[in-house]
This record gives sequence, C-alpha cells and structure tokens, in this order.
Amino acid sequence: MSHKPTVLAVDDTPENLHVLMDLLKDDYAIIAAKDGEKALKLAHSKEPDIILLDVMMPGMDGYEVIKRLKSEERTKDIPVVFVTSLSEAGDETRGLALGAIDYITKPFNPDIVKARVRNHLELREAVRMREDVERIMRHDLKSPLTSVISLPQLILMSGDFDDHIKSMLGRIEDAGYTVLSMINMSTALFKMERGTYSFVPESFDLAAVVRKVFLGYEDTAQMRGQELVLEIEGSTAVPGQEFMFFGEELLCYSMLGNLVGNAVDASPKGGTIRVRLQQTDDSVRISVHNPGMVPEDIKNRFFAKYATSGKDRGTGLGTYSAKLIAQAHKGDIFMDSVDNEVSVSVVIPR
Repeated sequence: MSHKPTVLAVDDTPENLHVLMDLLKDDYAIIAAKDGEKALKLAHSKEPDIILLDVMMPGMDGYEVIKRLKSEERTKDIPVVFVTSLSEAGDETRGLALGAIDYITKPFNPDIVKARVRNHLELREAVRMREDVERIMRHDLKSPLTSVISLPQLILMSGDFDDHIKSMLGRIEDAGYTVLSMINMSTALFKMERGTYSFVPESFDLAAVVRKVFLGYEDTAQMRGQELVLEIEGSTAVPGQEFMFFGEELLCYSMLGNLVGNAVDASPKGGTIRVRLQQTDDSVRISVHNPGMVPEDIKNRFFAKYATSGKDRGTGLGTYSAKLIAQAHKGDIFMDSVDNEVSVSVVIPR
C-alpha cells in the first residue's frame, strides 16, 4: 500500500488506547475515540480502514455502535474487530452476529493484535482489488460487444442473403445481446449481495421471456432429445399466450436462464423440462421441473454460492443468483427432489 491504513481505536480507558496506539503506530495511522458518539463521528469523517471497538463503554456500548455503523451506507463495509475483556462465549457470538469480523481480548497480546489487524486489512484489500478487476472487465467487455451486436445488421444491409445466412447472423446478434445482458446482470448481482440494488419493477409478459430462454437452449435440447414445455395455469401454453407479471424483465430472464440451463444439464436424454407459470390471489409461482435427482452432497446447499457437484464446467453460481433475484422480488425459492423429479419453485407475492 502506498499510504498507511487508518485504524480507529475505540475504548473508554485511556491506558488501553495508549497500548493499542503504541502497538500499531509504526505500521498504521491511528485515530482514537473514548466513547461511542465520537467513534461514529470519526467513522463518518475519516472513513478508517478498520475499527477496533471496545464492547463495554458507558453510555453507548460497542453493540449499539456497530448497529449504527452497519445501518448506514457510508460505514457499513468498514470491518469491525471487537475488543473485550468478557470471557463468556455468548458475548463474542453476539458481536459476530451484529457484523463484527473478529474479536481480541484484554489484556492485549501484542503479536495477536498485530496479526489480526494485518490479516483483516490484507483480506479487505484483496476483496477491493477483486471488485476493481471485475468492474474493469465489465466496462472493457462492452466495447467489443458493440461490434458483435451491430455488424450482423450492417452485413444484412450490404447484400441479399438466403434464409440460412440471415438466421446465423441473427443468432450472432442475439448472442451479443445475451452477453451484454450477462455483463449488466453481474453488476446487478454484485449490488444485490451488498444490499444496494435498486429494484424497479414494471409489467411484462413472462411467458415471452420463457420462450426466449427456450430458444437459447433449443439446440442443446434437440441434440439430447429433450423437450422444452411451457405450461400456464396447469395447461400447455398455446403460441402467443401471455402471462403478465410485475417485476424486472432482465432479472427474470437471467433467473430462468440459469434454472432452465441447470435442468437441461441435469436431465437424461429424452427427458422433458417443464416451466410452469401459475398465480393465485396473493402470489405468483414460477417453477422449473425436470427428471432426475439432486446429488446428496449438494441437497442441503443447493442455493449456496459455488454449490456444484460432478460438473467439469459451471461455476455453481446459477442457483445462488436465482435466489438473489427471487429475494430482490421480495419472494423466495425452494427445491424439491422426489420420485425422480427435481422441481425448483420461485414464489413471489403479488
């Protein structure tokens, strides 16, 4: 790092502050607060890289301070390490549950204090670097995609082509838009994880979205002898039949794309993948059904990040992102695997 990271030490006992400052002053810029109110002001004005927070303080204790820190956008991502002389495990558990990343105990062990601060700052820096690289990649990928999306139409305008060539050029254009949607979606999912996503729903035809998803998997399904079926209110949908839904179309396209893609991969040859759309007075149910069974090793972590089993490819992010999207719609997602059929259902309140 080109500058010293800033450590905010918070303790109502001056002797403890002096000990912490002496331990860390050679490697870090130290700012100190003797009470919760001063700590919150410094956290807002100085934006420290890490906070060492005493639990037991008169007036506003450490628990209240971390609650306020985590409730505000500007300070919620600052890592907090609790400093405590309490011996009960329950106090440490409570601090971790409120968002603390670690704790150190009094009297201070110099090596432990230095190691904990160093490790957590290095971890935070690694996360920042990863996020910066991802943002740069998302930005830089959009430039070449402009050519992928625009060139097919320019080629079509330059001559008279048969239907086969037109179809292939159309697929190139669609693929470009799909990749662009994926880039935009990665940004949205990143914000969902951080709790900063701004949800803006509107009315659209969800059945049309399902049909568009089916087109993306049509070739794979045909090669495997699989059938993709859309059902609306318990019956096979007729061409052009609508199912109006209030939500975000791009999010639903990504969610269904992941769930249908998983179903195609997991289904045996000749299997039928069904997407069922149903609504009641108070909710909408979107479910994807396919023959097969969920492996035992991922049943209990089906929607966890990076959950995957027995695949040479894939990131294990499909069902995790589907869960984030369902939650963005104020809904929930469930999985059942019984009688050689897997069903994943998203239930969203109306």
